[in-house]
Amino acid sequence: MPVWFAKSRAITQSLNRKLGFMGILHQKFWTSSSSLHHPSSLSSIFIPAGIHEDHSTPQVFPFNSTSISTRFSLQRFKSTQASNQLEQLYSTDDDDHDNSQALDFPGGKVTYIPEMRFLSESSGKRIPCYRVLNENGEIIIGSDYEQLSEEVSVKIYCNMVSLQMMDTVFYEAQRQGRISFYLTSAGEEAISIASAAALSADDIILPQYREPGILLWRGFTIQEFADQCFGNKDDYGKGRQMPIHYGSKKHNFVTISTQLPQAAGIAYSLKMDKKDACVVTYTGDGGTSEGDFHAALNFAAVTEAPVVFICRNNGWAISTHISEQFRSDGIVVKGRAYGIRSIRVDGNDVLAVYSAIHAAREMAISEQRPVLVEALSYRVGHHSTSDDSTKYRPVDEIVYWKMERNPVNRFRKWVERNGWWSEEKESELRSSIKKQLLQAIQVAEKTEKPPLEDMFSDVYDIRPPNLREQEKQLRETIYRHPQDYPSDVPL
Repeated sequence: MPVWFAKSRAITQSLNRKLGFMGILHQKFWTSSSSLHHPSSLSSIFIPAGIHEDHSTPQVFPFNSTSISTRFSLQRFKSTQASNQLEQLYSTDDDDHDNSQALDFPGGKVTYIPEMRFLSESSGKRIPCYRVLNENGEIIIGSDYEQLSEEVSVKIYCNMVSLQMMDTVFYEAQRQGRISFYLTSAGEEAISIASAAALSADDIILPQYREPGILLWRGFTIQEFADQCFGNKDDYGKGRQMPIHYGSKKHNFVTISTQLPQAAGIAYSLKMDKKDACVVTYTGDGGTSEGDFHAALNFAAVTEAPVVFICRNNGWAISTHISEQFRSDGIVVKGRAYGIRSIRVDGNDVLAVYSAIHAAREMAISEQRPVLVEALSYRVGHHSTSDDSTKYRPVDEIVYWKMERNPVNRFRKWVERNGWWSEEKESELRSSIKKQLLQAIQVAEKTEKPPLEDMFSDVYDIRPPNLREQEKQLRETIYRHPQDYPSDVPL
């Protein structure tokens, strides 16, 4: 084993010197808007699956409100078709070689070439970002996007404001010691709410933890949010989960936990049952550094499961900057490696997120394929109430994203420009939400906690001896040391 590692290091060093094998330049992720956003003629780019690195112009899939089936006619190839596709791709670069010599390998033929070629670590150009609204809430000329009605647009905006205010009030409640933990969606409101608006109520959601906006969209009440955060008897999780770990069977919102491989599995079950629905799962950029992400993408691609993976790339995995996580061009390029169609969108643009998810859902269901969506955004708040983000990132950077690139403000400008919103409506909305929040907290605080026996129920139909023994020991300990246990938990 030591000899093997020594040889590996020697080979790596040689490649590094001669071929630049490890020579990826450090690039800061948050470049200027001009480098992030491609011209409107390429406003929507889904990177085709199953095509390896190519330095030519990427294939474009524009979309608008016309038939999805004609816009996305590229179907998943069977092995022989994929073989022909790949042979054509490489034959264009190797016309001076004898392409009749090829390896008939599982999955398709592989053409032989006489030159030693290493795939480049980078294409040199970053994948463009699909965008519809500029910072002033104006439609970019030539944009392809799904039209939103007044009713849907106003509901999206009201949900964004509700989420923003809910975060503020519950965050302060945690600081006052009234709940144990909280985590906000500040700066990323557009991703969860706009994506929720583009989905069907039958689509199953496996969230990470910055997706309460989806529950808001689907009718989860402020009182239900408060009950979960305070862990009372009306909490659907019976107080067993940390605050913000929401779940609702009624709303097809799987309780927050690990989610990516499970999403691929659930999507496969929908495929087997021929359901007209898909699974949508969320993760952060830090989550893509976990093995679960890669296992999930590979499983979904191989089984051709109808699942949409949405990554909120906000530049930071708690205190770890993305430049310290991976050397690739963000997350969008990872989809191609697994044979998954992918797109990068402006996560602070409601219209772009809605349009991209609407199209991705249609692909997932009609073509029975997974899709990866990378949404570029920024976490304006701290990672959670256990974090102080000013310790690892500059305050002026936070202020810039909060003030200049605020997704709520940007969308409000567009809604107002359409004549669907006014200052009077804004005042009424905020006053109403504030009253609902304060009332919900008062009710949640006064509601009785779940009984002690709920700690041991709902897993087995008949409790095994070890659980019965644990409950007995706990009750005996509480009886001997009552001062060390909360008095508001019914025994």
